[in-house]
Amino acid sequence: MSFAAPRRLPWLLLISAALIFLDRLTKTAVTARIPIGGAIPVIPGLLRITHWTNEGAAFSLFADSAAPGTVRWVLIGFSLLAAVVVLLAMIRLGSQFNLTTIALALVLAGALGNVHDRIVLGSVVDFIEVHIFGYHWPDFNVADSSIVTGACLLLLDSLRSKKTVESSSDLPTEHSL
Repeated sequence: MSFAAPRRLPWLLLISAALIFLDRLTKTAVTARIPIGGAIPVIPGLLRITHWTNEGAAFSLFADSAAPGTVRWVLIGFSLLAAVVVLLAMIRLGSQFNLTTIALALVLAGALGNVHDRIVLGSVVDFIEVHIFGYHWPDFNVADSSIVTGACLLLLDSLRSKKTVESSSDLPTEHSL
């Protein structure tokens, strides 16, 4: 009798849902409490909670486009396509709970969090402003953090997997003994 591996997909989707909820909660709170362009210092000179909107992509790319409506719908389409691809990968790997599947759950949450803003509001709400050694990092939000963290985890996992495969290929096999 063989047993199927337990499905971890519901837990992965729960991670995504929790992050989407946190993203919506924080964006709603910022929008309700801080006027656009306003800021609340958290750590003076380092961290502020602000209220900005971004009609473009990451780092405000395409925000000053001559056709903002077109850019908006292209970004929505791209985000939805990426979310579908990530969801399909999660379904395929849904019996596993590892760095890759957790990273995919983070990326899915971030993509859906920002696409919600683009569809409903026409732009993405950004509110975390960081200054490091005089450098101003572009404002971001929970969804952006989720995407970046997921992408970094995927990169780390791919490097780790490659190193593991290389080191295991150095071990003697049954045939070489």
